Amino acid sequence: MKHRSLMLTAALLSAAVTLASCTGKSGYYAENNMAAMYDMPERTDMQGAPEFNTEEYDTITENTFMSAVSDPLSTFSIDVDTASYSNVRRMINNGQTVPRDAVRIEEFINYFSYSYPEPKADEPFSVTTEITDCPWNEDTKLMRVGLRSIDIDLSQRQPMNLVFLIDVSGSMYREDKLPLVQKAFSILTDQLTPQDRISIVTYADGDSVVLEGSDGSERQKILEAIRSLKAGGSTAGSKGIQRAYEIAEKYFIQGGNNRIILATDGDLNVGITSQSELKALVEKKREGGVFLSVLGFGTGNIKDNKMETLADNGNGVYSYIDSEREARKVLCEEMTGNFITVAKDVKIQVEFNPAYIKGYRLIGYENRVMSAEDFSDDRKDAGEIGAGHSVTALYEIADKDSKMTFASSELKYSDTPQGKENGELLTVSVRCKKPDGDESRLYTYPVTGQAYSPAMSEDMSFAAAVAEFGMLLRESNYKGNSTRDSILSLVSDCNIADDEYKTEFVQLVKAAKLP
Repeated sequence: MKHRSLMLTAALLSAAVTLASCTGKSGYYAENNMAAMYDMPERTDMQGAPEFNTEEYDTITENTFMSAVSDPLSTFSIDVDTASYSNVRRMINNGQTVPRDAVRIEEFINYFSYSYPEPKADEPFSVTTEITDCPWNEDTKLMRVGLRSIDIDLSQRQPMNLVFLIDVSGSMYREDKLPLVQKAFSILTDQLTPQDRISIVTYADGDSVVLEGSDGSERQKILEAIRSLKAGGSTAGSKGIQRAYEIAEKYFIQGGNNRIILATDGDLNVGITSQSELKALVEKKREGGVFLSVLGFGTGNIKDNKMETLADNGNGVYSYIDSEREARKVLCEEMTGNFITVAKDVKIQVEFNPAYIKGYRLIGYENRVMSAEDFSDDRKDAGEIGAGHSVTALYEIADKDSKMTFASSELKYSDTPQGKENGELLTVSVRCKKPDGDESRLYTYPVTGQAYSPAMSEDMSFAAAVAEFGMLLRESNYKGNSTRDSILSLVSDCNIADDEYKTEFVQLVKAAKLP
């Protein structure tokens, strides 16, 4: 066993944690040799798919069209997660079939950046609306609602108290798991300053405090701690989470960014494992000012449902890391947006005027939909938005000229459109709290017919293309005339040459197995 331990340690150290680019060599041979040493199941193909797939995704019931007469209010929590897109990208690149419930269209759309204006001085974000003809349904219009939060200068950011909570169980041995985790946290380490405090907690059969309260300037010490990690054992995830909260609370920085960053393949199989128990734990802890973000890694064992639950209820973001490049995007390029909260419990409510709008459908956000009364209830949790981050939502809307009909005759009492012909098609309302606040503030933005243009902006064209892609992958009942060619046609109208992520999207569309 000593010989085997040395071999495993050497294998992990050979994937040295550096900020250089990957060597490009396949991890297939090394991983299968490591599997042979430890009697682990081998990967059965060259595409990266394991023999046994135990990934878990919550069922998504797609949003339907609603009548603007009987249901004029559409309310939802914002979502800045991007895990669904990068996870599905991994599947497509590996030649795998994409489970429809792995596709959350809002996370596809929000993976990309859009040209939203800076917020006004007295508001935490700007709100942009655009209405155009829907490219996949001739009977509807497509509306885009975009938020962009205030940005901050990194040199002026508040100090961070971060706890890296790392899964080192046996399922994490593969090259796309622990070795990639080590590279990812090394990238984040390079962004630290002396005012930051860093701790590292690991969990497998039990939990272990590898590093506690180190100064952010102790880069070499932090990197050595990261490099020392090795995989083995079962996954006592709840013990690790509880210990991480203890450490975060011990080094709590008043007015700072206190956050646990959990890196795992999601398999919490010992101790508190149910989604409801985990949800209760992180909900309780977030009230004390310690937030939880989640980074997912690896294939074949992803527990997407548990990881999303943890991040959503821990006031954090959920990202899936499928490459060192994605790690750099999440932990370096978008660090302020992902880890520095500028507004919490952000809710959007759109009120449609039945004098002009017959019906509407929110595209995506199925697990973020809220009841109308939740909008003004400050006890109801909602999503957070980070510095310089943007959020995009799309609606299909049927105006009064649409051939679509919506049943509402079952209502005995209802408001009539009379007296509401004021030129306002709808009103977008946003509520949010300050990061350390308990009371929300309301912002309202009426939208008139001037928001409509038959010519799509580049941002709208690209967002529409991403929505079509998601609907095709989900085999949506509302995909209409969407095809691979229509997606590529929409993207061809966009100047994306300087955006590597949007350029990659085109290649992904071409490679995907679409109906």
